[in-house]
Amino acid sequence: MGWPLKILFAAFLLAAAAIHGAQGDAMVTGTVFCDQCKDGQISLFDYPLRGRKVAVACADSNGQITMWKEETTNWFGNYAMTFEGTPDLSGCYARVSGSGAGCGAAAGPPKNLRIMFRMFDTEMFSVEPLLSEPAQPMSFCSRSSTPVPAPVTPVTPSPVDRPPVPRLPPMPRLPPMPRLPPMPPLPPMPPMTFFEASACPYKNWTMPEYKCYWKAVSPDMKVAVVFGLIAAQRYGTDMSLWKGLQGRGDPYKTLLREATTALLNSYNSVQFPFHPLGVIQDTNWALMGSTRHVLHTALRFMRANAGYGKVSCKFTPCK
Repeated sequence: MGWPLKILFAAFLLAAAAIHGAQGDAMVTGTVFCDQCKDGQISLFDYPLRGRKVAVACADSNGQITMWKEETTNWFGNYAMTFEGTPDLSGCYARVSGSGAGCGAAAGPPKNLRIMFRMFDTEMFSVEPLLSEPAQPMSFCSRSSTPVPAPVTPVTPSPVDRPPVPRLPPMPRLPPMPRLPPMPPLPPMPPMTFFEASACPYKNWTMPEYKCYWKAVSPDMKVAVVFGLIAAQRYGTDMSLWKGLQGRGDPYKTLLREATTALLNSYNSVQFPFHPLGVIQDTNWALMGSTRHVLHTALRFMRANAGYGKVSCKFTPCK
């Protein structure tokens, strides 16, 4: 499963939790990406956009808008909209409705809604990833995606029309340049652990001398924001990642502690066995299952955080 599909699947999990207590509603879910190369497709350089407004619109046969609703994407670029009374959304479409700073000068084409399932007067629709494009493609994008003008062959004049080339006077000899003083020694580079295999247990992430390794998320970020609505129902909206690392003695607290540790390790090392979205997905699956499933998932995270006995923690004290 590719990472765009994983993000779409995470959006489906959030939507499933949102409709758990509702009946007779229609739900629309999707994801917004920044199309940095303006090639109309999701590539390695594209990333999910948070805080971007998305609109779902429905029009009649005359093209008049009969229904309009907007929602804002979350931290992972996902959005979810609920329509009461299961209206007919088969002819509706979704589009990015607003621009933003950085990537967001122009919105990509709208996408039609696709029915995923219909059960007990409840409908679930999905939308292919929407795109938001910058004003110009990024400099690191491949030039093959943009048309290259054909080279112009210069016309060589005939020997008769060719003007004589004037002779330049000889260049004067310059005096030798003085030798530069030796460069001072450079300070040692900080360790680049992202490309190294590293796995650190939760105790290392709670030590003050290693706080500089908290890069993608901060200790005071809420569990509900990082892991989504399903985690919010279990742990509340005030639980922070730092407090989640202190949990023990309960299967669900143990799961949160090891899941948070696995998420931090996945952001710190590209060789960690779990991808960040995979950690969030597996955690949500465990929270929706039995207590045995919770313990099994926590154990999987714990083994990965211990490096399976083969990979050590590459932390060095922060300066």
